[in-house]
Amino acid sequence: MQSDLLHRYIFENLDVRGELVQLQQTYQDIIAGHDYPAEVQALLGELLVATCLLTATLKFEGQIAVQLQGDGPVKYAVINGDHQQNMRGIARLQSELRGGSIADLIGQGHMVITITPSKGERYQGIVPLTADTLAGCLESYFEQSEQLKTRLWLATSNQDGVAKASGMLLQVLPVDQAKSKTDFAHLEALTTTITASEMLDLDAQTVLTRLYHEDNPQLFTPQAVQFKCGCSREKTIDALVNVGREALLEDLAAQGEIKISCHYCLQDYRFNEDDINAIFS
Repeated sequence: MQSDLLHRYIFENLDVRGELVQLQQTYQDIIAGHDYPAEVQALLGELLVATCLLTATLKFEGQIAVQLQGDGPVKYAVINGDHQQNMRGIARLQSELRGGSIADLIGQGHMVITITPSKGERYQGIVPLTADTLAGCLESYFEQSEQLKTRLWLATSNQDGVAKASGMLLQVLPVDQAKSKTDFAHLEALTTTITASEMLDLDAQTVLTRLYHEDNPQLFTPQAVQFKCGCSREKTIDALVNVGREALLEDLAAQGEIKISCHYCLQDYRFNEDDINAIFS
């Protein structure tokens, strides 16, 4: 099965749209090297899948950030992405874990969805984390912001060092309200029978055939998903310029070098005295 793909699909005679995303390398790249507890890895996997699905529902070009923040052991967890499905993410812990649910991990908090289009105004939606699952919290977001009936199914696994994450989304089309409601209820009942292992391990066509073989789902060309950090030595230099030459030289005298580490990909950028002088000359 080719993984790291986002599939969009519609149904021949039903007023509902769907999405299926299956990830492996992207997920592994995001959690690699961070030594997250298993519960946090699973949370980031679900958040990654949810961000892919959410991005695919929006007609925009630009960037998106989906962040969970609260007073629980996980101070915040965030996935940053864009319309080309370039993704990166990070989580920050502030105390020992006490469980694996949203309430256990995040505590009292909010989900903040920030959309920054390439053209146009920035938009931010905030919803309280009142549901027991991330899928439930996102369904509340769609109900409040989009006012479109939406269901999500999310799954992750990490066995023998192979991390996988997958998710499905169903959403009514704003056409005939009565018909779309009936169509959605029919497909929702079918999709609820999906298992985590089927979402994670079967190819997209097999999943859709098993669930909807009588409803003729029509798959569009899939979109590739990948981890892409976006950090660079040039961007790091821009940040150093804002610190100022004198302050940097003082740090150099005390530490021997300046090391800036990217929180997302853990890449180190190192600068010596010649580097600093070259930047400011």
